[in-house]
Amino acid sequence: MPSQLFSPYRLGQLELPNRVVVSPMCQYSAEDGSATDWHLIHLGSLALSGAGLLVIEATAVTPEGRITDGCLGLYSDANEQALGRVLEGVRRYSQMPIAIQLAHAGRKGSSLPPWLGGQPQPVADGGWVPVAPSMRPYDDEPAPAELDDDGIRRVRDAFVEAAQRAARLGIDAVELHFAHGYLMHQFLSPLANGRDDRYGGALENRMRLPLEVFDAVREVWPAERPLGVRISATDWVDGGWDLEQSCALGDELKARACDWIDVSSGGLSPHQKIPLGPGYQVPLARDVRARVGLPTIAVGLITEPAQAEAIVADGDADLVALARGMLWDPHWPWHAAAELGAQVDAPPQYWRAPPREHKALFHDGRFGMR
Repeated sequence: MPSQLFSPYRLGQLELPNRVVVSPMCQYSAEDGSATDWHLIHLGSLALSGAGLLVIEATAVTPEGRITDGCLGLYSDANEQALGRVLEGVRRYSQMPIAIQLAHAGRKGSSLPPWLGGQPQPVADGGWVPVAPSMRPYDDEPAPAELDDDGIRRVRDAFVEAAQRAARLGIDAVELHFAHGYLMHQFLSPLANGRDDRYGGALENRMRLPLEVFDAVREVWPAERPLGVRISATDWVDGGWDLEQSCALGDELKARACDWIDVSSGGLSPHQKIPLGPGYQVPLARDVRARVGLPTIAVGLITEPAQAEAIVADGDADLVALARGMLWDPHWPWHAAAELGAQVDAPPQYWRAPPREHKALFHDGRFGMR
């Protein structure tokens, strides 16, 4: 039986050659928000992996929306030009569709990179005061500044401007980051959102800004290019954001012509209790897919080809995303396709790579197969 993981998939009007997604992965290697040669090397490598879609890391829509001062941004002409240079180099040798994840870190901004501990970076040492729905800090960190109405409007407008820059760069799809404890997730979760205005309290109010951001981006993002959302389906904390609320959000997104939901979890509270294990978030993706009826991406400790194949074949999700697994093995799709008896795209410079028993692994762009 042909592999389902390596079957084509249509995401909106975007044709993907297979169901493997390179998940967005922060690199903390930008300069003033601008992509560097590291991004050319990193994204160039992943663009030769044989996956069906490559998603650029969480990309901040404002300077204060960065997680660290090394995070990628798309809020200035310099950012746009630098990322354009990277994309030009990547596209010269790869036809892989490329998406970008647009984000705002909220109260998790102004942090040091993970290899320096990930703690808050003080203003005196080059950091800044992060913003949030409320002055509720993450754990015992300094309290963020609460966004007023003008601040909320500026955030919404910044997502729009970043999406317009992405469109000019010819990026194929946009994923809005509503997960992992960042600003949109902070508005969604009652654990972080203590507002008593129309952006806080009831579920309808807590969903208001994320939906306004989606609507505003949908209006300017080219209709023929897909627009999706990553969510944390649960905070893994009693009284926090949960699957029921995620499905309610999904229903609202579906009514707004959202093209997919990327289903992750957690990241908002240090008190989360996550039952880690292989594919631990797949049941969340399955439930969202069944109850909302939108295409879903499953992500999280998916490492084995047979595991990924079963997720798609059993209808748990439409696509499978890998992050750390792709860093560990940048040719994971090659090896998965070989194990599952499928084919992937690769540049002709690499056609001699497979061992003899997998000599038909790569498609030939001229003749369909080798």
